[in-house]
Amino acid sequence: MIDCVENRLLTSRRGLLLGGASFAAWAYLPKFARAADGRDPRLVVVILRGALDGLATVAPIGDPDYAGLHGSIALTADGAHAATKLDSFFALHPAMPEFARMYRDQHAAVIHAVSTPYRDRSHFDGQDVLESGYAGPGRVQSGWLNRALEALPRGERVSSGLAVGPTTPLVLRGNAPTVGWAPVALPQADDDTAMRLVDLYRHRDPALAAALTQGLQLEKAASGDDMKPKPGNQVAQMRQVARGAAKLMAADDGPRIAALAFDGWDTHANEGGPVGRLAFLLGGLDGALAEFESGLGDRWRDTVVVVATEFGRTARINGTDGTDHGTGTIALLAGGAVKGGRVISDWPGLRPANLYEGRDLKPTTDLRSVIKGVLQGQFGLSDQVLAQTVFPDSAGAKPMKGLVA
Repeated sequence: MIDCVENRLLTSRRGLLLGGASFAAWAYLPKFARAADGRDPRLVVVILRGALDGLATVAPIGDPDYAGLHGSIALTADGAHAATKLDSFFALHPAMPEFARMYRDQHAAVIHAVSTPYRDRSHFDGQDVLESGYAGPGRVQSGWLNRALEALPRGERVSSGLAVGPTTPLVLRGNAPTVGWAPVALPQADDDTAMRLVDLYRHRDPALAAALTQGLQLEKAASGDDMKPKPGNQVAQMRQVARGAAKLMAADDGPRIAALAFDGWDTHANEGGPVGRLAFLLGGLDGALAEFESGLGDRWRDTVVVVATEFGRTARINGTDGTDHGTGTIALLAGGAVKGGRVISDWPGLRPANLYEGRDLKPTTDLRSVIKGVLQGQFGLSDQVLAQTVFPDSAGAKPMKGLVA
């Protein structure tokens, strides 16, 4: 039986041919049984690569120092493009109306002033720490989500993870079986060409031919005629990827855990305020969350989506109306299983004396505590497993309670 697509099928010429249809071998994996209590939990991890400006996404408009630091890109509570008030202190970027609706419905939450243990400002090392789950970079080639998957009890209905995109994010790499899907490559070929390839390999490589056939069928199920890749339209691509992944995860025998990454969040110049480059990106993320909600259907009730980034950006804008690499930022939670309608924060303040190294939002919450709380709420992982296996040597970062309804 095929138990790990990445290790056995997607190599050399097979990987070239299967491409985006490679998730097909998920069909060979064991079927899943519904939990005795009727819950059927799902978890989606969205990595925003490039460092999200948390102060521009969820603005502390109640902090008297915010407007002066963020200057021309600061959000305001009124005006033509007013931010959406979440409470008396925080307001959400106007490019995220779907998240705002989920928040009002108490199915979305914000955790502010968070960070990983990483305190330098290298994208590569920051992403490594974020996805590996270790306190420092360069330690391992496995991710915390894969180790969580591996730690689930034998016979658990969650037996594989879905990697969305052309490569598997580090967070989902490891010994536990994973499958991959991306709306690219072979599915763009016409049916006649695809069937010729299947016939070519049916005699020379039956295993590949079988997986390829399954892949073509399932790609149609995930994508449909309205899901052709749209080069150059990043917002459309975010929605497209989420739509296809949601369709796969909505199936009774589909994956319960998925990870994907969106690039391009490094806003050194021309970041923009309520409109502009960051607004464009946030609109894509907002649309992707909406696609997961609609695509998962009734499964959304038991779903948590975690949105995280490697670090934040400077509290003060630079000379090109952008922000440089920082420290504290936000994490977003969305889904029917989220105990939402709140911004969770031990707010450090933005006075110069309160900034981390005199320039960044000071982190007061360990991102690992947030993720541990979600994993424990969704899948029942113990404190010990979370502190020793999923996030090694992290006993000090206690799981945050009450994140999952």
